Amino acid sequence: MNVFHSQSQLTQHLNPLRLLGKSIGFVPTMGAIHLGHLSLLEQALKENQVVVISIFVNPTQFNNSEDLEKYPRTLERDTEQIQRLSDQIIIYAPDVDDIYEGNTVAQRFNYDGLEMEMEGANRPGHFDGVGTIVKKLFEIVKPVRAYFGEKDFQQLLIVRKMVHKNKMDVQVIGCPVFREENGLAMSSRNERLSEAGRQKAAFIYKVLTEAKNRFQHSDLSEVLLFVSTSFANDPYFTLEYFIIADEDSLESATKKEEGKKYRGFIVVHLENVRLIDNIAFN
Repeated sequence: MNVFHSQSQLTQHLNPLRLLGKSIGFVPTMGAIHLGHLSLLEQALKENQVVVISIFVNPTQFNNSEDLEKYPRTLERDTEQIQRLSDQIIIYAPDVDDIYEGNTVAQRFNYDGLEMEMEGANRPGHFDGVGTIVKKLFEIVKPVRAYFGEKDFQQLLIVRKMVHKNKMDVQVIGCPVFREENGLAMSSRNERLSEAGRQKAAFIYKVLTEAKNRFQHSDLSEVLLFVSTSFANDPYFTLEYFIIADEDSLESATKKEEGKKYRGFIVVHLENVRLIDNIAFN
């Protein structure tokens, strides 16, 4: 298995493969690899001749230094998990200087308003950091296809917008949310939950599923009230936000309109861990 820690090493390895016409699939991650990441890799392996995964905790997308410090870093375990899936997957695990070359600053991006909603409104500068690192990684790896989970649905749309605006020749593929048996969306942050907390967190998907059912025959206000009340009545959770939004613009919906697709987006805090999830309502 090839593990590279520098751009130059990775480029030297990939260039001959590119000249042979090999298609490159790419899965960018921040590590703490779980089954959701592995499902992205499985799809990439099916659709490409070469697969690269990056493992890099990107400092410019954290607006909370404590969150950055606590983010799990488990490269050795990650490598073992990836190798069990396939020893042909290429790992790119750079340090901050290799990526940012001494200038750890986010580029400014305009995503036509997508960055003003939800996570953008709650985490200023977050999507500038996301755009910066994904653009840099795409320029380094030069993939034909890149794979992102729909758990971070807003991020998926942001990346597609960045690719379009920068005329980058890469297909951005969204893959369904991968869930634990109890319904909890798989996330690297789940590593910070206790076992009891992990079980309690199943409540998030349970509420989302019921909200989806209610959406079919209730007003938006009734669905919003149901979700807020559900978490207000549970002392273990703090609801940061629940929004029903247009799936394309991510603008909060005020009423249901024929022909539009809607999605429910939620962020809750449990055991001081910030958990994100979403569900399609149509």
